[in-house]
Amino acid sequence: MIKIQDRNKIRLRKHVRVRKKITGTHERPRLCVFRSLKHIYAQIIDDVSGTTLVAASTLDEAIKGKTGHCGNKSAAREVGKLVGKKAIEKGIKTVVFDRGGYIYHGRVQELADGAREAGLEF
Repeated sequence: MIKIQDRNKIRLRKHVRVRKKITGTHERPRLCVFRSLKHIYAQIIDDVSGTTLVAASTLDEAIKGKTGHCGNKSAAREVGKLVGKKAIEKGIKTVVFDRGGYIYHGRVQELADGAREAGLEF
């Protein structure tokens, strides 16, 4: 049985490996995902200038009212829709998806599907 701390160390190593290959540019910024047990966060980042262009999480008031528990798949889909909507308003249409070392399954996949529903392409 692997402890949670060890699992997070493994995830961070994977994330560092992926970040060597994936960078966000001004034309195609990076959609970065972070998930905790209670919440999920998404940011669209321009790595060249080092700025966060758009951010959304389950802590936003628009999402807190829609879902009861914020650590489930429906909340993750809502975060994806919200970050996609904010990105489209800023003129961002295509992004590079950075899953943060997490498996593309469950909440991470739902967030990506929600962003695609809102109109983002990756």
